[in-house]
Amino acid sequence: DSVHKRKSTHCPTVARESDQDFADFSSKILHLKGDRKDFEFVKTSLSTEDLMFTGSLNICSPYDCRREADEVAPILDALPNLEQYIYCSSAGVYLKSDLLPHFETDAVDPKSRHKGKLETESLLASRGVNWTSLRPVYIYGPLNYNPVEEWFFHRLKAGRPIPIPNSGMQISQMGHVKEIEGSSDFITLTILGILARAFIQVLGNNKASKQVFNISGEKYVTFDGLARACAKAAGFPEPEIIHYNPKEFDFVKRRHFPFVTRHYFASVEKAKAVLRFRPEFDLVKVLQTPTT
Repeated sequence: DSVHKRKSTHCPTVARESDQDFADFSSKILHLKGDRKDFEFVKTSLSTEDLMFTGSLNICSPYDCRREADEVAPILDALPNLEQYIYCSSAGVYLKSDLLPHFETDAVDPKSRHKGKLETESLLASRGVNWTSLRPVYIYGPLNYNPVEEWFFHRLKAGRPIPIPNSGMQISQMGHVKEIEGSSDFITLTILGILARAFIQVLGNNKASKQVFNISGEKYVTFDGLARACAKAAGFPEPEIIHYNPKEFDFVKRRHFPFVTRHYFASVEKAKAVLRFRPEFDLVKVLQTPTT
């Protein structure tokens, strides 16, 4: 499911990755190119491979985070001897609540834009396979497909004020792309990045069997706090922050801010206790990391 995006028009090379690094990486990867909606292709391609473990990721735009269960079923059909299926879900599946942080046992929202991920988790449970689902919150760092911190940096570089909805004191949560391992794969450095360590820690781990884990950084941050952290990391003075009421503007369904505009964060205590997952990154320090 992972495709190295080195030659993509919207994604440059991974930071500090040489041509030789890329060649070495590519030589170790089996790349099956095709349409994941072509279920017969998926089944016939995978059934010829001796795969015992698999992970499922979804690169999506900020407006399209669908991963439908019917796309995963052919993978399970093709691999009857699969020992473990590790699935990248999302903390966006949780039902909006006044009681935070979100725990893995909290109610989920079957109408959320991530409902396909919920349906996939249900499919995995119903098929009796050994599965593990990881639910990240927001991810930041080099080559992120979702312009989270990049949105702030662009405005700071242009010398423009930073518009933040409502009070700016909404609490959110982020996890760095390298919370896992140092692979040069674009997906590993983004979606899998924050999860990479978690993916490794659940692989072959009996304690992770048929379990769901929230994965993110341990510290929470306010919107205003993130704006100031980005300014500090980039060496800019204290940013000019302008608060606004989104209801007073017609954005025509455009995404006017890179976060949901309410409190949104999840507990990673289960991952820490069961997987010994340890978020390690300091927000301001890693925001200073080169991205190209």
